[in-house]
Amino acid sequence: MSLETLNERVKTDLSYLDFGGPEWVRPVNHPDGHVYDVIIVGGGQSGLGTAFGLLRERISNILVIDENKEGLEGPWETYARMVTLRTPKQLTSIDQGIPSLTFRSWWEAQAGVEGWEAIDKIPRGDWMNYLRWYRQVLGLPVINEVKLKLIEPTEEGIHRLHIGGPGAPSNTLLARKVVLATGIQGGGEWHVPALISEKCPRHLYAHTSEAIDFEALKGKKVAVLGGGASAFDNANFALTEGAAEAHVFVRRKEMPRINPIRQMEASGMIEHFHVLSDEDKYAAMSHFFKHNQPPTNDTFGRASKWPGFHLHLGSPWLDVEEKSEGAVVTTPQGKFTFDFLIISTGLLTDPALRPELSLVEKHIARWGDRYHAPEEVFNPVLDAHPYLSPGFAFLSRDEEGKKLLHGLFAFNYSALLSCGLSASALSGMRFAIPRLTSAIAEELFLDDRETNLKDFFEYDQVEFVGEWPKVTSKL
Repeated sequence: MSLETLNERVKTDLSYLDFGGPEWVRPVNHPDGHVYDVIIVGGGQSGLGTAFGLLRERISNILVIDENKEGLEGPWETYARMVTLRTPKQLTSIDQGIPSLTFRSWWEAQAGVEGWEAIDKIPRGDWMNYLRWYRQVLGLPVINEVKLKLIEPTEEGIHRLHIGGPGAPSNTLLARKVVLATGIQGGGEWHVPALISEKCPRHLYAHTSEAIDFEALKGKKVAVLGGGASAFDNANFALTEGAAEAHVFVRRKEMPRINPIRQMEASGMIEHFHVLSDEDKYAAMSHFFKHNQPPTNDTFGRASKWPGFHLHLGSPWLDVEEKSEGAVVTTPQGKFTFDFLIISTGLLTDPALRPELSLVEKHIARWGDRYHAPEEVFNPVLDAHPYLSPGFAFLSRDEEGKKLLHGLFAFNYSALLSCGLSASALSGMRFAIPRLTSAIAEELFLDDRETNLKDFFEYDQVEFVGEWPKVTSKL
């Protein structure tokens, strides 16, 4: 099979499902211009999958915007530095149950069944190429180089999106619903510990989420702070690009060995997490955060095979100083000097950290507002997460905010505590996207409830036009 043949197969499969049926959502007129039923912010895997899901709901007045250039959406060609994805290759995600749209179909169309059997995990670059194909074959309405600056609710229940960037068609866009499909960092910001950000000059360090000039690190000595998969990805990448040494510093005395995601994938925890009680959700995610997840075996193996790789366990950074010879890091195991520091300390989630939500964030309910965790599982990082509906909608902590937040959905990593491993994890997308798009469709329908019911009660189109002979009955 070729890609051209697969493209035709996709069209055929969708036609069998009556994809592209008549639009049912009523258009809204506004003096300031066109009103989209849904604008999706983010054109990566979450945003593309959401767009397709909405089209399957017969909601076609939609738009996807992304701040990056076309083909560079998401992390895959920027700061993701793993060799392969970390998930098992057979997991399905944004195909939404259509076999011809799976990564496997796309791969086999080019490499055959034998090529599929030959790979252990999906190569990172090929995943990005699959997403480019997915967008193209489905004809999804995406415009690039458009950055969301601010969401402004209006009295009419419409959200005015203030935008910028070379691809922006205007200064503002109007939408009834807004989906923040903004990935792992979209619910907060990447975190750099204060002992680094306040004491170390910017030319001596970078977070793993940033662009890093690895060419300049050739022959240099690099430190990586953090024990997660990204830390080992970056250590391996630095060594591959010519760094002389890469030292990974881990706070724990032992590397974590159990990956809770593998249990969640097989046990129903991912697809049904949203039905758990608040008590159970909080306890489960507290456990998840406490135990974290190890790097994949192949990632660790690739990094550790380099002669310049060094792993420091039980070595939190106690201090960082700038010296003439570089950055001096103090740990319980002693002092070390490096030419450059790579920070892999994850992110903080809090709507207050998102500039686009500055007009509404004070109304957004957090978990700390709705649930008071017992001491043994309490985690202030979890308490700052937004408290979302099972359909990923922001909920208000006060009466004033209900109207302002109506129509705003967080389909990013900030949904972790409310909706589980869903919006920013491939493992959960095949379950999460239908819940999100169904929730949006239901909200749009109820917004127009009175008119929808009025039209139903007044419907009088004749369907049956048959005639029959008169029948007389005899006594």
